[in-house]
Amino acid sequence: MIKYKSYSGTVSDGGYFVAVLLLIYLLNKYSDISLEWAIVIGVLFVVLNFLSMYAPHIAKNKVGNAAANYMKLPLILILTVLVLLSSSEFYESVSVVSVMLLIALPVLGIPIQALVMKMARSKTASEDKGVHMSSLAPSVKAKSTLVAGIGSMAVNVEKHLQAHSKTPRHIKGFIKCKKEESVVTNDRIIGDLESIHSYLSENPVDEIVIALPVKPSKKVKSIIEVADYHGIRVKYVPDYQGLLGTNYKITRYGHIDAINVRQVPLDDPLAFWVKNSFDKVFAFLALVALSPLFLVIALLIKLDSPGPLFYCPIRTGKAGKQFRIYKFRSMRCNDDESKGTLSTKQNDERITKVGKVLRKYSLDELPQFLNVLLGDMSVVGPRPHRNFLNKQFQISEKRYMVRHYFKPGITGWAQINGWRGPTETQEQKSQRTLHDLWYIENWTLWLDMKIIYLTIFGRKTHQGAF
Repeated sequence: MIKYKSYSGTVSDGGYFVAVLLLIYLLNKYSDISLEWAIVIGVLFVVLNFLSMYAPHIAKNKVGNAAANYMKLPLILILTVLVLLSSSEFYESVSVVSVMLLIALPVLGIPIQALVMKMARSKTASEDKGVHMSSLAPSVKAKSTLVAGIGSMAVNVEKHLQAHSKTPRHIKGFIKCKKEESVVTNDRIIGDLESIHSYLSENPVDEIVIALPVKPSKKVKSIIEVADYHGIRVKYVPDYQGLLGTNYKITRYGHIDAINVRQVPLDDPLAFWVKNSFDKVFAFLALVALSPLFLVIALLIKLDSPGPLFYCPIRTGKAGKQFRIYKFRSMRCNDDESKGTLSTKQNDERITKVGKVLRKYSLDELPQFLNVLLGDMSVVGPRPHRNFLNKQFQISEKRYMVRHYFKPGITGWAQINGWRGPTETQEQKSQRTLHDLWYIENWTLWLDMKIIYLTIFGRKTHQGAF
């Protein structure tokens, strides 16, 4: 039996339902939406919250219990619609098409949720067997951290990080950077600057905190002494921009100021929540709307060539973690899902007749909305690469791994600007990386919407597709 840590009687759930009730009240009071329609919208929010928060937990439960749970809320929505139809005011205010859509949404949601649960259970089973996959359920895990320095300042920084961080910290060790009196025990020193590369290649680390003492300039000291003598206040402006560039942010941990060297828009908790919520809602609605197309594609694939419906290779995602990506099969013989190094080339004989159409219009990528619901991907973001390509890019492209700060996407800024397809030349590698980094550093919700629009209607999106 599953123990839900925050399923019953928790502040988070109570706050969510209060927010839904407030939404219903505001929609009814300050818009032209009737109370009945406001209730329908509120119930839909409850369904989406259920999908994003509790589906991963249910995926680990027994099949019978899982089926009962993931069918529960869609059925509630259907019953709600039927109850509302009994109201003459509601019945007269909607068309037959609207009623059909209201009922079709949860009905189509049931098989979609069934598919998501099946994939989630498969993912959980892979994790249990030792396959390294990204986390399925939303949880706050300790941020693995290295501290650069072995002196008293480094130890002081460790104490403040442990005491004042909003997220738990796991200090994995200290890096010896220069000759200084060590107050750190030898067993906690993981190496020096020469060995740090090999350590980071073999050990997952989320963050490095530099805690090295800086000797103040004699001129600065002299100015402060003169100002103190005359009772004049002093403000000191360090040249952070000269050292770090413009994308930095100062965070306070107790009495210590720490500089986030590369601050990007999605580091803001509200911005991250907005993007994550948009992803889940958009992916769910897309799966519902595209479900008839999925059935047609599935039938064509099966009629065209023997083999499985999906091709599920391993890709590198957020923070370098691996996950299984879902694609419609477009080839007769696919490359190895986990260790494959054979890239697709133009006029590739392995591509089927149906596969050519799917790949030309990116229809083979549509199942990745399931990856969005599972939490591995975003709707918009840098495209995930295979492991061997990731290693090549990491060596050849400066700051390449910065694109892994956040989840990869189904489509991205590079793709709508024509940098989709092969990465055989240095220009192709550089341009794709630069476009991905620009997106991360300039993210807005409107930019995501623009990318989605241009993915569908843009001229450059399908250039280089084969």
